[in-house]
Amino acid sequence: MRDFLSDKVKAIQPSGIRKFFDIVTEMKDAISLGVGEPDFETPWHIREEGIYAFEKGRTFYTSNSGLKTLREEISKYIQRTQGVIYNPNNEILITVGGSEAIDIGLRAILNNGDEVIIPQPSYVSYAPCSYLAGGKNVIINLKVENNFKLTPQELENAITPKTKVLILPYPNNPTGAIMEKEDLVKISKIIIKNDIFVISDEIYSELTYKDKHISISSIEGMKERTLLINGFSKSYAMTGWRLGYACAPKELIKQMTKIHQYAIMCAPTISQYSAVEALKNGDEDVKKMRESYNQRRRFLINAFKEMNLECFEPFGAFYVFPCIKEFGMTSEEFALKFLEEEKVAVVPGTAFGDSGEGYLRISYAYSLEKLKVAIEKLNNFISKLRV
Repeated sequence: MRDFLSDKVKAIQPSGIRKFFDIVTEMKDAISLGVGEPDFETPWHIREEGIYAFEKGRTFYTSNSGLKTLREEISKYIQRTQGVIYNPNNEILITVGGSEAIDIGLRAILNNGDEVIIPQPSYVSYAPCSYLAGGKNVIINLKVENNFKLTPQELENAITPKTKVLILPYPNNPTGAIMEKEDLVKISKIIIKNDIFVISDEIYSELTYKDKHISISSIEGMKERTLLINGFSKSYAMTGWRLGYACAPKELIKQMTKIHQYAIMCAPTISQYSAVEALKNGDEDVKKMRESYNQRRRFLINAFKEMNLECFEPFGAFYVFPCIKEFGMTSEEFALKFLEEEKVAVVPGTAFGDSGEGYLRISYAYSLEKLKVAIEKLNNFISKLRV
C-alpha cells in the first residue's frame, strides 16, 4: 500500500519534554519537575468570569480576530507595560495559546528556503514549526559564559543573504535567561541593518526577577519588524484555557488571520471573556505568583551552591538549568537514571537543542515542599555519583 504520510511530518521528532512526562505518569509516587505548568489554580475572579460567561450563554464563535474588548485590553496592557501602541482593530490577533501564534506567524512569513535563526537552548516548537513552514533553520548555540544571552557577534555571524527571521525567545525556556534593554539595543542595530524580521516570544514576560521585562518591540525602529507573541498560560496560570495573542504590523496580522480562520475559526470564547477579567483585575494575582516563584528560584540556586552543582543564576521564567557535565553522562542518561533511582523527573537539556547537552531543565512551578523533597533526592543521587 502507498505511504500516505507526509515526509516532513515523519522527519520531525516528538517533544523530548513529553517523553519524560509520559514515563512519570506511569510511575507510582514519582515527583515530576518536568512540566512548565503553574501549580497555582487560575485566580477565582477569572474563573468566575468564565462561569458567568457560560451562564449568559456566551458560547458562540467570536470574530476570527477575537473579542474586540479583549484586543482593546491587550492594547492597553502593552501600552501600559511597554509603552508600545498596537491598534486593536488590525494589529492584534487572539490565538489558541502562544503556540498557535508561533506556527501561523512562521507560515505567514516564510517562503521555502528562507533562513530562520533560532538561538538554542530554547522552546521545542520553534525548529519544527519553522521546518514545516518551509524554513531552513540556522541554530545559534548560546553559551553559559554569556548567561545564555544572544550576543551581537553571534547574531552577525549567523546572518546570510537568505536570512529572513530571528526568533527571540526571552525570558527563556529552558535556561531562565533574560535579555535586558542594553542587550536588545545592540542586537536591534544588527537586525535593522540586515533588514530581518523578529518573532519575539514573550510568554514569560511577567515572570522576571531582576528588572522589568523589556520587549524588543519597544526599541526604536523595531515595532514595524517584530511579531510579539504572548498569552495567559504562565502569567495568570491559565494553561488549560488555551489562549494567546499576536501583535504585529497589520499586513502580517491580516495574513496570519487567514490561516487562523481556516484552521481554527477563533480562540475559545469563554477563555476570551475570562482573559478580559485577567487583564483588568489580575495584576495582584501575577505579583503574588511571581513572588512565590522567586522564593523557589532563590531556594534552588542556594541549594545548588550547597551541593556544589554548577548553575548560572536565571532571572526569568520558572526554570533552572544546572550543569551535570562533571558526571560523564549524557543529559538523557542522567535524567533516566535519576528517575529510575530517585523517582524524580527532570528534562534533559537536549530536549531544547544539541547545545543543551550536559544540562537539565528543572521547573520550579511546583510547591516549595515538593522542591525540597526533590532537591534532597538530587543531592543524595549526585553524592553517590561523586564517590
